[in-house]
Amino acid sequence: MSKKIVIANWKMNPSKVAEAKKIYNGIKKGVTKIRGVDTVVCPPFVFLPELAKLGVTKKLALGVQDTFYEETGAQTGQVSPAMVKGYKAKYTILGHSERRALGESSDLVNKKVRHAIVEGCTAVMCVGETERSDEGDYFRVIREELEVGLAGVKRADLSKLIIAYEPVWAIGKRAEEALDAPALYEMVLFIQKVLTELYGRAPAQKVPILYGGSVKPSNAKEFVEVGKVDGLLVGGASLKANEFLDIIKEIV
Repeated sequence: MSKKIVIANWKMNPSKVAEAKKIYNGIKKGVTKIRGVDTVVCPPFVFLPELAKLGVTKKLALGVQDTFYEETGAQTGQVSPAMVKGYKAKYTILGHSERRALGESSDLVNKKVRHAIVEGCTAVMCVGETERSDEGDYFRVIREELEVGLAGVKRADLSKLIIAYEPVWAIGKRAEEALDAPALYEMVLFIQKVLTELYGRAPAQKVPILYGGSVKPSNAKEFVEVGKVDGLLVGGASLKANEFLDIIKEIV
């Protein structure tokens, strides 16, 4: 897969809409000069209407950090894919480790993934272990999250699926403490193996695999070139337009 994907997950940041617009405009201006990368910005829901007014391009799309598995109804605090599509959001991050830490199960993630795909959104399904041990139990964790999270997702749906691998223990660490690229490549091969078991080799190879976890300009290139991922899911570094653009430039 030659074209890379870089997704900005702003989480619960920034605190003001003016700052959100400033960051977004900086990214929007910067990516116009960069080829070979699709960029997605996923802000908090409340900023989506204002950012949608600033526009999207062929190189820059909008997404959200979560969506629910029903279109409407008595679901206090929830937001559906149909609602965000009205504000040009085409991507939704689902099963992020921070939501799983609050009790979100793989079964719930599965419902969200299937509904998002039905509604025409691209589901960015996150998987990742909380810790690593010499026994390799983290492979079992990743397999379970993939198999449960993708239950009922058909081969025809895979064009609307992205897998984001984010080892929880590596998030928020300094670059030298993050997952090393050879270990990432090992996990990429394992994820491809599980996807192949579920869908067959050719369909599985078309599903982009991203990496998220302390991504910085200093390690982005190695994650992509040695780790063999198709792109990156960027957290804190995506809140500074120049730093985020530097990450993108490193992988083209």
